[in-house]
Amino acid sequence: STKQKAILEINTGFLAAPAARLRGWLAALDNNNAQGEYYLTDVVARAVTEGTSVRGISTDRIEEVMGINDRKQLAVQERCFQQRQADACLQAGVTLLDPARFDLRGQLHAGQDVVIDINAVLEGQVTLGDRVSIGPNVSICNATVGDDVTILANCVIEDAVIGAGSRIGPFARLRPDTSLAAATHIGNFVEIKKSEVGEGSKVNHLSYIGDTTIGRGVNIGAGTITCNYDGANKHRTVIGDNVFIGSDTQLIAPVEVKEGATIGAGSTITTDAPADALTLSRAPQKTRSGWKRPVKQPKG
Repeated sequence: STKQKAILEINTGFLAAPAARLRGWLAALDNNNAQGEYYLTDVVARAVTEGTSVRGISTDRIEEVMGINDRKQLAVQERCFQQRQADACLQAGVTLLDPARFDLRGQLHAGQDVVIDINAVLEGQVTLGDRVSIGPNVSICNATVGDDVTILANCVIEDAVIGAGSRIGPFARLRPDTSLAAATHIGNFVEIKKSEVGEGSKVNHLSYIGDTTIGRGVNIGAGTITCNYDGANKHRTVIGDNVFIGSDTQLIAPVEVKEGATIGAGSTITTDAPADALTLSRAPQKTRSGWKRPVKQPKG
């Protein structure tokens, strides 16, 4: 009818009512209609008949009452929710370089002057200190990040603590139970798991550190691996303060490298390395004069 066409509101299907009364109204519903269906909206008429106050609540945010019937509609609603999350972060003083490419899937507690680049995904409980900078394509889950930390592109951080003034990445992975003290450097293609890294220590390139305690002022050379798994059990590695580990070193846990020790590049360390000494295990270098590289012979 013309009167019905003049109505500018719709029923979204959301209904709130006193539970005890609602049960009675629902029990009294019938399907005496052309479609033979039970209509939830008939509850309203029954409430009015009993003299119960009925009030409509309108909203100017259409996305809050949108129905979700397929994956596309779910994705649209998710983007609406994420836009509200981004807006809240912006209002709180967080700089988002592109609010449309930011996902917050938990709770964020951010300090002052935090900058987050595109495609960052924050999950669970995330705390970012003052002046934290997060690069593009970073995933952070249940982590605490101290003041003045820089996290470069393509890092994955989960259940970890990062001390103030540290620098992470690019392409670094911090796995659960990792704790970094202040001013640590964790570089590209480094994975750290269930380990503590002391203040000012550096693991800058292509290393795996697992089940390890690293002291202060330690330098871990490129390609260093803590061999923590013997096929059945995990074992710990302990590295003291001011240790220098040369590149391409394997530390066979359980093992301890004591304070001030130096490990020569290419070593496989199977027993404890003493303090303030050079330890290395390396096959002697040999040169064979006149040696010729094998040459492929023509076929046929």
